[in-house]
Amino acid sequence: MKRVAILIPCYNESQTIAKVIADYRAVLPEADIYVYDNNSSDGTDEIARAAGAIVRYERRQGKGNVIRTMFREIDADCYLMVDGDDTYPAENAREMVDLVLNEGADMVVGDRLSSTYFTENKRRFHNTGNVLVRKLVNSFFHGDVKDIMTGYRAFSRLFVKSFPVLSKGFEIETEMTIHALDKNLALRNVLVSYRDRPEGSVSKLNTVSDGLKVLFTIVRLVRKYRPMAFYGILAGGFAVLTAGFGVLSSLLRGDAWFYLSCGSFFVSLSNLVCGLISDHQSRIDRSDFELKLNMMHKMFEENGDDLKE
Repeated sequence: MKRVAILIPCYNESQTIAKVIADYRAVLPEADIYVYDNNSSDGTDEIARAAGAIVRYERRQGKGNVIRTMFREIDADCYLMVDGDDTYPAENAREMVDLVLNEGADMVVGDRLSSTYFTENKRRFHNTGNVLVRKLVNSFFHGDVKDIMTGYRAFSRLFVKSFPVLSKGFEIETEMTIHALDKNLALRNVLVSYRDRPEGSVSKLNTVSDGLKVLFTIVRLVRKYRPMAFYGILAGGFAVLTAGFGVLSSLLRGDAWFYLSCGSFFVSLSNLVCGLISDHQSRIDRSDFELKLNMMHKMFEENGDDLKE
């Protein structure tokens, strides 16, 4: 029988965690439910344990740190990740799990933005930020992901054991999505409903600081996975400056403009060279990753019935 693990990262969710556990157990009674407590001070861990979840701890603060430990420690055939704040109804859980177990999906994205998110969510800048991040990621990585920052996802074992978690905080969802797009993994969208947190439950996401971290993560991963686009934009910008300074040098007859034009030209050329070298290395890295995936797939096929408890 295929093993399903429900992963719930938690930080001070005592008000909702028992209901989340009960709702998902009702829909997926065969699943093991893991609650990873991230230094909660409100008794979230005891409530989760009393509700029947397997409770473990991650002392390094941040959602990315929690997911890193979850992915490392838990073995299953399908992983369903959900937040502990009761914002994601459990009604789509079976569909998402079935897409992984029966249809070969590596990551299933619970799409809030196409359903009730914009009417339920009361934080205006969160709405704007979600739309901006979705457009940026899909543009740079040629994807059609409907919701980049959703915390409701299902994963294959292959994805979980091959994904290098680098982010420490809420930017982890963006990193997951970009990894799946860059590595051409099987990605599916499922329309899910969303409801705002109940009264008294407080979001841990800081609109400004966490939003900036997400944007910096996109820039970092574009540089890593799409270096020709990253350095090409810089090269193009400095090429425009080169032309502009050249025109000013001709019109104003000033040596300073000439030197600025020469400097911009060499910076533009340097970025172009960096892009070509980095793009070559990126292709090598992608090839190495494919070979590792093949080896992991063969290993999982041979040891499919020997998952650790």
